[in-house]
Amino acid sequence: MELFIKTATVFGIGIIELWAAIPAGMAFGLHPLLNGVVSALGTMLGTLLVVLLGDRLRTWLIERRGPGKEREKNSRIYRIWERYGVVGLGLLAPLITGAPLGAAIGITLGASPRRLMFWCIIGIVLWALILTLIGTLGVAVFGS
Repeated sequence: MELFIKTATVFGIGIIELWAAIPAGMAFGLHPLLNGVVSALGTMLGTLLVVLLGDRLRTWLIERRGPGKEREKNSRIYRIWERYGVVGLGLLAPLITGAPLGAAIGITLGASPRRLMFWCIIGIVLWALILTLIGTLGVAVFGS
């Protein structure tokens, strides 16, 4: 039962932030593989909820208010979006903003929900693996 509570807690933290879930799992003494998988799954669920709800909210707002004005072509966020697109956002969001917030940004900018979710999952798995490896190596080298 204790393992279930620890695992569920790490999963719940992962829904909000991958960066917090992996250290929490390490503090609970979870096996690194279990910790990385559960943290990633929690983050994927949080991101999926944001993508599904955000897409519906965006559609509803556009239907209600109309498409609105064009984006400023010279704005910084627009230039970044044009340069890196969904792929860059999906791969970097788990590291920079957190995957759920990155998904919200992508939906706001009009990304395809399926494509956004695909690249967010790739980014989540990549960063969960990297962060788990760094944490595990850090504990092995410097002790607990």
